[in-house]
Amino acid sequence: MSIPQSGGGPIEHRDQLAEYLESGCKPTQDWRIGTEHEKFGYCLETHQSLPYEGDRSVHAMLSGLSTRYDWAPVLEQGKLIGLQKAGANISLEPGGALELSGAPLETIHQTCDEVNTHLAQVKAIAGEIGVGFIGLGAAPNWLEEDVSLMPKGRYALMDRYMHQVGTTGTWMMRRTCTVQVNLDFGSEADMVKKFRVALALQPVATALFANSPFWEGKINGWQSWRARIWRDLDKARTGMLPFVFEDGMGFERYVDYALDVPMYFVYRDGKYIDALGMSFRDFLKGELPALPGEVPTLSDWADHLTTTFPEARIKKYMEMRGADAGPWRRLCALPAFWVGLMYDQGALDAAWDLCRDWTEEERAALHHDAAKYGLKAEIRGETMQSLAGRCIEIANSGLIARARSGAGGLIPDETHFLDALRDIVARGQTPSDELLAQYHGAWNGNIDKVFDEYSY
Repeated sequence: MSIPQSGGGPIEHRDQLAEYLESGCKPTQDWRIGTEHEKFGYCLETHQSLPYEGDRSVHAMLSGLSTRYDWAPVLEQGKLIGLQKAGANISLEPGGALELSGAPLETIHQTCDEVNTHLAQVKAIAGEIGVGFIGLGAAPNWLEEDVSLMPKGRYALMDRYMHQVGTTGTWMMRRTCTVQVNLDFGSEADMVKKFRVALALQPVATALFANSPFWEGKINGWQSWRARIWRDLDKARTGMLPFVFEDGMGFERYVDYALDVPMYFVYRDGKYIDALGMSFRDFLKGELPALPGEVPTLSDWADHLTTTFPEARIKKYMEMRGADAGPWRRLCALPAFWVGLMYDQGALDAAWDLCRDWTEEERAALHHDAAKYGLKAEIRGETMQSLAGRCIEIANSGLIARARSGAGGLIPDETHFLDALRDIVARGQTPSDELLAQYHGAWNGNIDKVFDEYSY
């Protein structure tokens, strides 16, 4: 999850909210790629989640990475809760999952090198202290009481609020992991088109990366249990945002949406102030009960934007949020998929042509069915397997058009990063299907085997 924002003076007029979003517009040559991925840490001996402190712990991991690889520590109330270096961050999810928020980079070659370096560093420290890491969308056999909440003020507030607004919020916080990619837009019109494609086709990513068929030691009946959990987390801040497809969509319309999302907190002097359920609209008027008479700063607005959780969202860039975490070999496939669809105009136009006339009801149904059935989901008589194949071919054409070479020019473009997805479509098997085949076959019904065979 996001770290607190900083900078920016008081908000003097509402126009500044949309201007903040619009300030993210960049010319094409300045578009970058930021990849974020989470992974569960566990004790090698017990396969149980890591506590915050101890010899085999989240703190030990962060300390080791900081000392050996020159990551600067990030502290909250004296507690080590993250690391920073060269535009990248390592942060903690509420249940202790480790997240890399990568630096904004020019090519998928670079972002994949960043991922590989990070995972090699994590593996080196983890191996020395008896810890393992695994990429799955949901913890396969942990119970709620098995997972400690990390010592971050934001998470303590969220945890309390989740019990009031949904049924699965604390599950999401402690026992799910994702991989996402952050991309730029060039103008308001470009943002709108990308946002519509991102939301409409997000179920395709959910199906391709579905990797969470187990929950609390049992088969849960879903391809992406992580995506299922998000459905009943907090309806005020999750979902497919139907208004994005309506006439008049733009930065101002997104501001309206975000202002209607109840607040979590205000960050002041290193502390999170309880603003649970309060209104940012009241904050703008100096009428926030948590800080009476005080108006927000732009950093407060930036913080508030991080508390909206739709399938795709905008800040000063756009986040693709629909994929389960996965193994090392698939982490570079997600940026390849979305960069291929989004960063070439011809590919973006073709992607929009695929889904432009889908109805709100059809998009909602596909969102559900992708999580439930994976590649067997259907829309208008077409299987997800077929639709995913078409999306991958469009992404492939977009990456060819980008022609960003790697390995000193030996690799002409970024298309090979799509190979893992091509294989999924060709076999008609999602990662969850693969896990279930192992469960019913070689593992003989023992879900715990997933740690032995799918860890980094």
